Amino acid sequence: MVVHQHGQRRGRAAGEAVLAVGVAAAIAAMSGCGGSASAGDDRPPADPAAAVRAAADALTRAGSAQARTAMEMATGGTRVTIRGEGGVDFKNRMGQLLVMLPADAAGKEEHRPITELLVPGALYMKNRGAGVPDDKWVRVDTTTLADGNLVTGGATDPLAAAELLRGAQEVRYLGETDLAGTKVRHYQGTTDIGRAAQSASPGVKGALEAAAKGFAKDTVPFDAYLDQEGRLRKVRHRFSYVNNGVIDVSSTTLLYGFGTPVSVLLPASRDIYAGKIAE
Repeated sequence: MVVHQHGQRRGRAAGEAVLAVGVAAAIAAMSGCGGSASAGDDRPPADPAAAVRAAADALTRAGSAQARTAMEMATGGTRVTIRGEGGVDFKNRMGQLLVMLPADAAGKEEHRPITELLVPGALYMKNRGAGVPDDKWVRVDTTTLADGNLVTGGATDPLAAAELLRGAQEVRYLGETDLAGTKVRHYQGTTDIGRAAQSASPGVKGALEAAAKGFAKDTVPFDAYLDQEGRLRKVRHRFSYVNNGVIDVSSTTLLYGFGTPVSVLLPASRDIYAGKIAE
């Protein structure tokens, strides 16, 4: 599989415009309206922070998983939620999501779901709207985005969501709970984006380094749920993002169906849109 690296010169301009998919789209809608333990053992881990930091490595060992995402944004007392669904290949650092915008988020009653391809250093989107032809893709260099694509695409890249936990600190173990029939361990704490970037895998490091400069706060509160094998099953991050004021963003990622094959086919150069993207 060949990952195309074309479009570098226009990556930054496209990156700025594409914020409308996540943050700006939400604003439009608003204005319009680690080790495992034995099963059943509820004793706290010796080092809860170490268990959380190891979650990304456990996902790499798992190989792949299905994913659901939900991003809730709030400003001025109004909330909107953007949902996504797809799969992630953790070994090859690639994924695909179908992202559903809320009604009116694109300036009209209905908007077709956006297909997003996630690869190291880049985000591809189809059905982007904003003047992009229906048969064309938009490619964005995620290392040029102020948030490293933790918020921009309307869904936090599940791989980045896990890698972000490498900066976990002040972690508390809150006990076992049930998640869709699976016993999981609940951890709560904060993670430092800059610290996570230092320890992140090469495919995510650049995006997290960019994100460390783009958020209102360096630390990000989280709730993480790990199964008995140390795999991340659910994580909720709470970001404070600066975009014409501070926007509170809650991003939730659910992972299941581990080992399910995930295929990501990148678009050819001729299918990448080179024109101007409307605001």
